[in-house]
Amino acid sequence: MDSLLDKWSEAALTSLGFFWMALWAFVLGYLISSIIQVMVSRSEMRKLMGDDSLKSMTLGSAFGFISSSCSFAALATSRALFQKGANFAPSIAFLLASTNLVIELGFVIALFLGWQFVVGEYIGGIILILLAWLFIKLTNPAELIKKARQKKSNSDHDHENDGHAWSRILDKEIWSAISQKYAMEWQMVWKDVLIGFTVAGIISAFVPTAFFEWLFIGAGTSDPGFWALLQQAMVGPVAAFFTFIGSMGNIPLAAVLFGEGVAFAGVMAFIFSDLIVLPVLRINAQYYGWKMALYIMLMLFTCLIATSLLMHYGLQLFNSLPDQSQWSSPADRDHFQLNYQFWLNVISIVASVWMLLKWKRQNENSKHHHHGGGSSQPIINSLCVIAVIWLVLGVVLSLF
Repeated sequence: MDSLLDKWSEAALTSLGFFWMALWAFVLGYLISSIIQVMVSRSEMRKLMGDDSLKSMTLGSAFGFISSSCSFAALATSRALFQKGANFAPSIAFLLASTNLVIELGFVIALFLGWQFVVGEYIGGIILILLAWLFIKLTNPAELIKKARQKKSNSDHDHENDGHAWSRILDKEIWSAISQKYAMEWQMVWKDVLIGFTVAGIISAFVPTAFFEWLFIGAGTSDPGFWALLQQAMVGPVAAFFTFIGSMGNIPLAAVLFGEGVAFAGVMAFIFSDLIVLPVLRINAQYYGWKMALYIMLMLFTCLIATSLLMHYGLQLFNSLPDQSQWSSPADRDHFQLNYQFWLNVISIVASVWMLLKWKRQNENSKHHHHGGGSSQPIINSLCVIAVIWLVLGVVLSLF
């Protein structure tokens, strides 16, 4: 019984620690999304990312790199770009770049996994964008894109101002509109964030690493064949589905997988999979509809498997694959240190409180704020209540 209670406490603290690690990225991403929605006009965005040319794809990738953030925040920002007239392909490029071509993510990967995985993340991220671009061109989902834009027109307000001059960025009126958008973004995804991070902590604490060894055929062998590598690359996204903690938080678990013998391709597929898990699928369904959400999931699943295999054999060609025999699972990370992340989170909390108070003072009866999932909402609401109770009791247990 004591062991169960200890695990419960560990799971709750892990969930909170993962969220604390990603908090500033959430705030930054949603702030960027809100500013884009208020300030950027459709005509402006069409000029920059209005087609699927190489120039638009490059701009989408560059904007994503600049606004690097966690997957939830990147989803909101990429949706804002799409709504403002950006072509679907550059919007996807932005999404992939902002979750993979991330400076802070590279530091974490280097700390837990080594330079080879940093190379895999950055070069692989570019390859992933190129393959997604090719996938979109070959499948040509014009009807899905059309319906996704229609869904946007039905769920959002078309009478809103179509952008503002950037010289007005400091106007009170502008920041009132930005604060409203910021609050709406949090209303959209807070349930998925709560459930996703809670489940991540539970799996991290309760599921033994032997389970992941069982999932990956050929784990622990020095030279798995192509079919074993393909299976590991396919199972990587499945493992990520059940251990989702965001693009930053899944790196320690990726290191555990690598320490248990999972090949480079399988680990990279796991790392690349933060955009095809259930919470992200639900958010994409709310943004674009279920058909488009499933299309995006299939596209990313196919492209990330190909990317992971290409990076594995590319490093093998140059005899640069990391040596698993010298590897061991990392120790549990202390998430609540007094470091740069702490101060970034303090600034983010202050900024969020200011934005939400500003939004609240407007006293707007915003009936359009619910982007709900119909009949699934009672289930989601129940899971949220269970998650809150689980976390609160877990923290209480940690005090004794």
